[in-house]
Amino acid sequence: MRWILALLFLMPMLARAGDLPSDCIALADRQGEVVPVRYGTPPAEGVVRIRYVDHAMFAIETPGGLMAITDYNGHIGNPDAVPDIVTMNNYHDTHFTNHPDPRIPVVIKGWGTVGHPAAVDLDLGEMRIRNVTSDLRGPFGEGARQDGNSIFIFEVAGLCIAHLGHLHQILTPHQLAAIGRVDVLMVPVDGEFTMSQAQIAGVVRALHPRIVLPMHWFTPEVLAQFLTDMKSDHAVNVVGGPQIEVSRKTLPTAPEVDVLMPQPFP
Repeated sequence: MRWILALLFLMPMLARAGDLPSDCIALADRQGEVVPVRYGTPPAEGVVRIRYVDHAMFAIETPGGLMAITDYNGHIGNPDAVPDIVTMNNYHDTHFTNHPDPRIPVVIKGWGTVGHPAAVDLDLGEMRIRNVTSDLRGPFGEGARQDGNSIFIFEVAGLCIAHLGHLHQILTPHQLAAIGRVDVLMVPVDGEFTMSQAQIAGVVRALHPRIVLPMHWFTPEVLAQFLTDMKSDHAVNVVGGPQIEVSRKTLPTAPEVDVLMPQPFP
């Protein structure tokens, strides 16, 4: 509890810190340290573990055991698996919760208020997290919300890992530049609630990731259609489980789609 209170004290300082180098793009950074809440055995030095938990939630675990959960909705399985940091988007309640586990030290909302978009750039020691916003449609396709979605970029162990959230628009050159280099990309492939599969395939190709992780696919048939669309220039690797381990040394030389099967923490 003491270190969590210390972290909460640090948060204002995180928002005022100066520039630090980025593995992905040179943008303003924030400084600070947290003591990670560890779960299980951390991956080997230099290796990042990525687990597909459910829907749009992935767990990203650093070599030192720092764990982040993307598009956190509060249901990750084992109650003893307590992430250090969670990011959320609020298009649907499957992407956020108003009642996050109180043991989680840092909870980041990917939306702001009108005229004040979410602006995230945190250095948590082993992991840097920043965001690039995009516009949302209304909850059922009506209207629009400017900057309502956050694309979160996680920089860890020399890797650039991007999660597109609930993406509803083709990315502009400015957004592509702000995202920067992408090694691993979590991409919604439902083809209906976010973007068409042709559009999302174009976004994937514009970002040039080395590893593509499909998410938000609802049915095996929808996933299969996305894989068919990508096969012309991406190898398809059906992992047969919920997670992969990645490092700079093990990134594929040619782009590939890695199919993970969602599975909450046991």
